[in-house]
Amino acid sequence: MLVNAVGKAREVAARAGVPPDGAVLGADTGVVVDGEMLGKPVDADDARAMLDRLIGRSHDVMTAICLATPRGELSECDTSIVSMRRLPAQAREWYVGTGEWRDRAGGYAIQGSGAALIDRIEGDYTTVVGLPIGRLVGLLAVTGLAPWEALNP
Repeated sequence: MLVNAVGKAREVAARAGVPPDGAVLGADTGVVVDGEMLGKPVDADDARAMLDRLIGRSHDVMTAICLATPRGELSECDTSIVSMRRLPAQAREWYVGTGEWRDRAGGYAIQGSGAALIDRIEGDYTTVVGLPIGRLVGLLAVTGLAPWEALNP
């Protein structure tokens, strides 16, 4: 994930450039269960298989970020633990039918209808959504780009 986040930031920076007073952000999220990284489902059957592995248990959601600035790159990774409810197959079929699983690591989106699948989260909700705001603000502060920096005379 970190390699992907760095690659995304570098690609945008190469195409558009890094603003002299700003930064380019890259991020990548992955779902890990039983030590295996689940990517994005290729089709509805793959989404069902992923959800079958996640429903009724916990898994890690990891999001890496890279901030490319004129002075270099900073990167971090954050992990949250997500526990899915024990649900009947009917709930899984309902969720797959929403189509929301498309282009989503692990086959679900917590910020949408996928919230109905979740029992609890240990860690930062924004990490699960795909952009760990706490980590990002920390990197922005290190680079002098935190939102409150503009208030300094």
